[in-house]
Formats: sequence, C-alpha cells, structure tokens
Amino acid sequence: MMADMNTETCDPAESAALREIFASRPEAVPPAGWDSVRSFEREHGIVLPEPYRTFTAEICDGLRAGPPYCGLLPLAQTPPDWGSKRPERLLAKPFPLTEAWLWEGQDEENVSERELEDRMGPVFDHGSLLLGTDGCGMYWHLIVTGPQRGHVWLIDENGAMPFGTRPGASPMPGTPGFTGWATHWAQGHSWFADM
Repeated sequence: MMADMNTETCDPAESAALREIFASRPEAVPPAGWDSVRSFEREHGIVLPEPYRTFTAEICDGLRAGPPYCGLLPLAQTPPDWGSKRPERLLAKPFPLTEAWLWEGQDEENVSERELEDRMGPVFDHGSLLLGTDGCGMYWHLIVTGPQRGHVWLIDENGAMPFGTRPGASPMPGTPGFTGWATHWAQGHSWFADM
C-alpha cells in the first residue's frame, strides 16, 4: 500500500525542491501560467494534482533533457512515439489500477488477446497525464484521477508499476509522487532497485 499524499495543496517545501531542481536549467521550458493550466483542466474535466499543478503553472512546463530520459513533456503533449492511431486520452476517467500489473504472459492464462487489450487500454489512456518516455515504449504517467491520484507510474509493453514504494515491495523504491520522482532523477539514482 502506498502512502497517502496531499494532492490538493502545494507544500511550500515541495515547491522549493522543484524550483531548485528545474528553474535554473537552461533546457527548462518556461512555466505555462495559471490561465493555461486552468484552461487545460476545464477542457479535460479535472484538477491536476499538486505539486505538479503549481509546478507547471509557476516553475516549469517541461524539460528538454530529463526526467525521463527523453525529456519532461509540456502540459498536454504526448511523446513523438506515442502514435497517432491511439484512442482518445480520457483524463477524467479514473486510472484503473491500484497496484502493479505485469500483463506479459497473461495470454497464456486463458485470457484472449482481445480481452487483454480491452483491459490494458484504460491503463494507458484513462486518468493519467503523460510526463514523458525513457524510449522503447516506456512511458511515465502522472495519475490525475482515481485512487492513485498524484502517483507516478511507469507503463510499457510488459505492464504497469508505480514509482515510489518501500524497498523490497517494488523494483522502483523511492518517495512517491511527482516531487519524489523528480528528486530521484535529479540525484542521479536509477529508477529500478538493484536486483
């Protein structure tokens, strides 16, 4: 079980940590501003979780060089390799997972390929905002709707897993949430625990 986070108000300490990590980087995209953030929220029927909401409005709206490896995406963008034939992203629909799910090999467990695709689709497209990619189809998502709101998840062709769980419980231990994820990257840590 992952720790509860305050996703409604921006903790000044988190804002200061994010400002320290991103504001001085020459590859940082200027903040989007509150009007753009509120317009995006109205368009999608959501309120972005804090501290990401304040981060995007006041500190930085993307980074051309990490995190993740291919850069932090500006609000409302998808990575170039996301594909144009994907279904519409439905941010207001709850993200369907509360724990890691490795679907590789599921077709061997009496689940048809079509059933598996139907169950996987919402994991990629419901209740999450794309933060970026580490390449090879590895996408980082910030969950914006549902019980995992505020958590960052890695979703790829093999499965979906949250970042920031206690050591030994996940291959991605660390402090949960956007600030924990960004700090982990800024400190040069590997995303995955040594196995």
